[in-house]
Amino acid sequence: MLIKFLMRLLRKRLVLGIILALSLTYCVVSFLNEAQDVSSNDQDVAPARRLPEQFLWHSSRDEQNETSVKVTTCRNSVQGKVLIVDDRGYVCSRTDVLSSGCCDTRSQTTKRYSCETCKDNGCCTIYEYCISCCLHPDKKAVLQGVLGKASETFNVLFASVSDHFELCLAKCRTSSQSVQHENSYRDPRAKHCYGEALPAT
Repeated sequence: MLIKFLMRLLRKRLVLGIILALSLTYCVVSFLNEAQDVSSNDQDVAPARRLPEQFLWHSSRDEQNETSVKVTTCRNSVQGKVLIVDDRGYVCSRTDVLSSGCCDTRSQTTKRYSCETCKDNGCCTIYEYCISCCLHPDKKAVLQGVLGKASETFNVLFASVSDHFELCLAKCRTSSQSVQHENSYRDPRAKHCYGEALPAT
């Protein structure tokens, strides 16, 4: 009787051990599969950070071309009450905007790639100066760094831009990066930023 009892007890323990081992194996396999899915999803998301192949950056060659080719029209920042910046990087008074949409380069107050009101961290007081500074060919590396570290929200926004000018328009607008506590600016005097650094708190 004792031997039969012990045999039954051992069988029960063996069955419980097998069930436990199978359960643990299932949990480990499920965990590994989930980790693999997350990893592959991250890889799927990464290409969204890349700009289109036909993306146009400002370069020093553009400046040389402007002297030999007459520019007929420009896109500009449109909304400024006092200042306007065009897609060549010129910032000017609204009264110096030509019918073509370009800033009048003959005006003494028109400036190109002006970083006036901008700090070393790439944050500026005035939106138009932020764009003008951002359009400088030297800022390409900074902007590529920004895009590489952009959150998913910003990746969606940046996916719609096709050139350096549109990127600077989007980047210099105030955003959640400029705000703290959801309702106050980190730095009310420099809330338009094109660089990686957040405005100072």
